[in-house]
Amino acid sequence: MRQGQSLVMTPQLLQAIKLLQFSSAELSTFIDSELERNPLLERMDMQEAPFVAEPAAASDQIRDGDWASDTIEMDPSRLAQNLGTGADNAFEADASTPAMGADAQAVSDHGYISAQSWSGTSHAGGAETPDLEAYVAAPVSLRDHLNAQLCISLAHPTDLLIGQMLVDAVDDAGYIYEPLEEIATRLGVPLARVDRILHLIQSLDPVGVGARNLAECLSLQLAEKNHLDPAMQVLIANLPLLAKRDFAALRKLCGVDEEDLKDMIAEVRHLDPKPGRAFVSTPVQPVVPDVYVSAASDGTWHVELNSNALPRLLVNQSYAARVARKGGNETDKAFVTNCLQTANWLTKSLEQRAKTILKVSSEIVRQQDAFFAQGVEYLRPLNLKTVAAAIAMHESTVSRVTANKYMATPRGMFELKYFFSAAIDAHGQGEAHSAEAVRYKVRQMIQGESADNVLSDDAIVSLLQEAGIGIARRTVAKYRESLHIPSSAERRREKRAMETSQRTGPAIYSGNGSGPATRATLRDA
Repeated sequence: MRQGQSLVMTPQLLQAIKLLQFSSAELSTFIDSELERNPLLERMDMQEAPFVAEPAAASDQIRDGDWASDTIEMDPSRLAQNLGTGADNAFEADASTPAMGADAQAVSDHGYISAQSWSGTSHAGGAETPDLEAYVAAPVSLRDHLNAQLCISLAHPTDLLIGQMLVDAVDDAGYIYEPLEEIATRLGVPLARVDRILHLIQSLDPVGVGARNLAECLSLQLAEKNHLDPAMQVLIANLPLLAKRDFAALRKLCGVDEEDLKDMIAEVRHLDPKPGRAFVSTPVQPVVPDVYVSAASDGTWHVELNSNALPRLLVNQSYAARVARKGGNETDKAFVTNCLQTANWLTKSLEQRAKTILKVSSEIVRQQDAFFAQGVEYLRPLNLKTVAAAIAMHESTVSRVTANKYMATPRGMFELKYFFSAAIDAHGQGEAHSAEAVRYKVRQMIQGESADNVLSDDAIVSLLQEAGIGIARRTVAKYRESLHIPSSAERRREKRAMETSQRTGPAIYSGNGSGPATRATLRDA
């Protein structure tokens, strides 16, 4: 026999950990599912008991001691008292809340708190508000849009079946990557017939749909504008050279001068490489901030939780009290008891989640005070261990809190993980620099360069070392690539082309010419 210690992950602890790393949208979905399963849980509407969140100084949050672990009170005002001074402002309830009536404070014979006044409807007279979503038209998908045009363009049933098969092979961007031979074999029809139907689909709206590669997609759009002359065909056939900005080779292949080439490239840039993306109906999930940071008049920062992102749940104790008074079978009593325990644990976990987010956010604001005051150049290197040690928490807890959480600041919306950056040693003596701040300096240097003074990676390293930042050339190249900035040779070619365009002015081309000579004639005119 031996004695030992072990950590037991109870279901309640697992639930608290899971809630801690949920985003606002995921938490809302989880709460909705719990409301459906647990009859003792009720949602408090904004009209019934609004939570007014007042700003709280970050310094006040940092001085707080350990958070209270008392039993959760369902009364909003008593809940605010249990949170301590660090979270008073985030959970302060309106004194005029109707839930604070005498009925809500009544205690039944079995010791349960009555919550009858919280279960009423929020609309006067019980009238239901109209569902505005019922009047919104359903989004039209790309396949529906193409099939509607096919039914008008094709009369033969076999041709219509082939066309629908091809439309089903179109992806969300508008391309067909499945070989036509496989489609013809699967349908048992000649390849020429499938190719003819494909050319019909490529003439439908949107222009460029049904292409098998990028060059064909751009060619279809240029042909529709009657701009696919021989020089443009050569340019579209050599898109890899255009991506490398090898303008000298393109001028030689197309047989045009520098100004004509710039005009052609400008026309290609106005084309849509993904014609089907206008029909993608994937809903965009807006980012909801979990924490607000604002400047105070005394130079400090106010940190407060977003009250709209905090779930407002109440436990209907009166229902459990009625079951306990009336008796009933053991199955009913066990079900109500289990629901009551689950509801209490959920509210306690939600409270702990809110307090932890506020505590971690306050420490981040304290650590990155220079960033909020002066900008990204003053972002300090920070890691999870530093924050965890300052607030007496484990690193894993801080990591879960900062996942999928956002902070709204005077400088914009940032994910909490944005403020954690690796440290880059100083060149010589001095404090270490944040990797994000160094990346920002690299971008500023490149944006300020001219065609005659394009900075190479070695030159950027030298400038950073003069500024007291010790960094290797491969690190500069890695930061440049992460910012999607091309190499110095490519930037030099592009900047010279832009400067030449600004000196000579834009070329005029609007038509249906057949080659370089026509382009020059139109430009001279």
